[in-house]
Amino acid sequence: MRVIHLIGGGDTGGAKTHVLNLLKELNRFIDAQLFCFRKGDFSADAEKMGIPIHVIETGDPIRGLAELKKQVAGQKIDIIHCHGARGNLMGNLLKKFVNAPVVTTVHSDYRLDYLGRPVARLSYGTTNLVALRRVNYYIGVCDNISEILIERKFPADRIETIYNGIDFKTPISYLPKEEFLRSIGFPYAPGDVIAGIVGRLTPVKDIPTLLKAMKKARTALPNLKLAIAGDGEDREKLEQLTRQLGLEDAVCFTGWLKDINSFYNAIDLSLITSLSEGFPYVLTEAARMRKAVISTHVGGIPALIKDGDTGLLFTPQDVDRLAELLAELAQDPEKRREMGNRLYEKASRELSIDSMVERQMEIYNNILQREARQLTHKRDGVVICGAYGHGNAGDEAILKSIIHSVRELDRFIPITVLAKSPQSIKKRYRVNSVYTFNLPKILRAMHRSRLYINGGGTLIQNATSHRSLWYYLMTLRAAKFLGNQVDMYGCGIGPVAGKKNVNLVRRVLDSSVDMITLREPDSLRELTGYGVSGPQIRLSSDPALVLPPAGAQETERFLQSQGLDPKGKYICFLLRSWPGFGEKAPVLARCAEEARTRYGLEPVFISINPFQDEQAAKLVLEHMELPGRILDRVSSPELLISILSHMSVAVSMRLHGLIFSSLSGTPLVGVSYDPKIGSYLRYLGYGECVDLKDLTGDWLMGAIERAYAQLPRREELRAKTRRLSEVERENIAAVRNLIK
Repeated sequence: MRVIHLIGGGDTGGAKTHVLNLLKELNRFIDAQLFCFRKGDFSADAEKMGIPIHVIETGDPIRGLAELKKQVAGQKIDIIHCHGARGNLMGNLLKKFVNAPVVTTVHSDYRLDYLGRPVARLSYGTTNLVALRRVNYYIGVCDNISEILIERKFPADRIETIYNGIDFKTPISYLPKEEFLRSIGFPYAPGDVIAGIVGRLTPVKDIPTLLKAMKKARTALPNLKLAIAGDGEDREKLEQLTRQLGLEDAVCFTGWLKDINSFYNAIDLSLITSLSEGFPYVLTEAARMRKAVISTHVGGIPALIKDGDTGLLFTPQDVDRLAELLAELAQDPEKRREMGNRLYEKASRELSIDSMVERQMEIYNNILQREARQLTHKRDGVVICGAYGHGNAGDEAILKSIIHSVRELDRFIPITVLAKSPQSIKKRYRVNSVYTFNLPKILRAMHRSRLYINGGGTLIQNATSHRSLWYYLMTLRAAKFLGNQVDMYGCGIGPVAGKKNVNLVRRVLDSSVDMITLREPDSLRELTGYGVSGPQIRLSSDPALVLPPAGAQETERFLQSQGLDPKGKYICFLLRSWPGFGEKAPVLARCAEEARTRYGLEPVFISINPFQDEQAAKLVLEHMELPGRILDRVSSPELLISILSHMSVAVSMRLHGLIFSSLSGTPLVGVSYDPKIGSYLRYLGYGECVDLKDLTGDWLMGAIERAYAQLPRREELRAKTRRLSEVERENIAAVRNLIK
């Protein structure tokens, strides 16, 4: 594989370190050549590291392109890899000449790259905006940068993430602290605590906030000093501000340093005060030297800095908070040591140079396979339709399972999801997404795809809305008309009211659907009753049954953050607003309090859909004498599954509350507002159920008592769920047949 890297050549800081470290290691595996368009420190350092580099020294992009073409003429270039505005421009100009895809690494928020430099922003910044839109693939140096690209409507399925790595294996050499400080003219005295920051002196690094915080912190800590390593257009202004604040004897501007390891060895704590970042190398450099870090909560930094554990975080431009944190760490050498060690352990485990190179090679191979695929597949892709993007954890679990299963079969098949909130789907799953009612875009996606999946949930019903039934039937018919194989994936059916609607369902499903997999026998009976006979029909189970739980440590941390003991005893209520619920809220409240009194079960309320469920939980809590807990910010279905495994009993109006609880064998009580609740419990083979309108305190307390008595049989109950999980594979088997 031959990859050429294009970069301006005037780069400093993290982008420079990333490119040089990456190129040095990549050449162990592939032919990776570096082209830059300016002589200077960047090109000199590349030569010292033995990186194959070609310098094209011209400020004219037309002449630069001609020289670049001359140098690569006759070579088979597989990928053009660009960095920065100049690299992106030249890569796009070159790609037709060498017939290779272009990938760019986005090191920072490109809209802030020329902050404070209006002329450069207008020229280079505008050119870069245009060039970025013409690139084929994108790499963000952290999830935050990748999400910025998605927010700005770059194609989500062509964006990858690779965190900056650093060499943790090679021994580090550095000068003794006092010797180094003398060499840079730092006014050091024994007992001084030295804070240090490394970076370009530009507005985005926000050094003024740091200087003002130093002024405040030194009121109580006169032995606190600051070393600023770097240079840039703001240096003169910053030196002037230093004098105005009376910090001349406490602050040292070192300029750019060749010996950065000796700098980190000499300081006591490391700082990042940026308004915006990708994933800065200064963070991993500080981690390698086991330095405690205080940083702004921006970009990808929180991926490594867990506030209070591996470092301290503050909001950008918060002078007072930064001053407090400086004073806190300056006075506590033991805390600095512990934080520095924890940061080193995390960074060395997750951010090695080897892992970065391995990830980069994976991205290159993915690009080449995708490019080859485009030559052989005239029509390609899967469109997935369902009730997605509404904030419902159950529906999101279904979607996650479907996407995972499809990618198991075909890793590079393009996926488009129809959703209420396309941006949230793009960020979460890195797939294309179209708004549910954007008909022109939906039809274009169907015209390109070869498989349409009507995905999970009870979509074919009109109990909640006639319009939703007609919408889903319309999409099934359109997908088949436009040449797709059509699959209804692990779905529920009914109820469908009205003879005309039943006939419409039968006609559309018979004429437009190739395969239906159903999540429980009641749906099979419903479908048979409609007279549907055209598609292949199989009994499976709910797609969410194959999701794994979150890790034990993540779950324990979450429970503790909510004030719950991970080893405590709990009864969980998963409720939803529904006509008639208000009359039953006092019943639920009395039973929750009785469960606490009789069995020592602390009542906990969890929302599957925060928009509908939290109000129901609050209504019950209003009728309780002692408080219960509402768990908020449950970030993923996997975490919810793991939380529910800590419950002794689950009382649920939500189908996926029952499904997620059953994965760990939690004893169940169902309160039904919809036939699907009872259908699942019958299919599962355990758990009692009552219709919401028939709910009484005596029935519910009796059901809770019987459920709690089943707790010692938890593993036996879990085995019943595993049986359904195995049946769920029928869903993906159906997709496999249709894709073939």
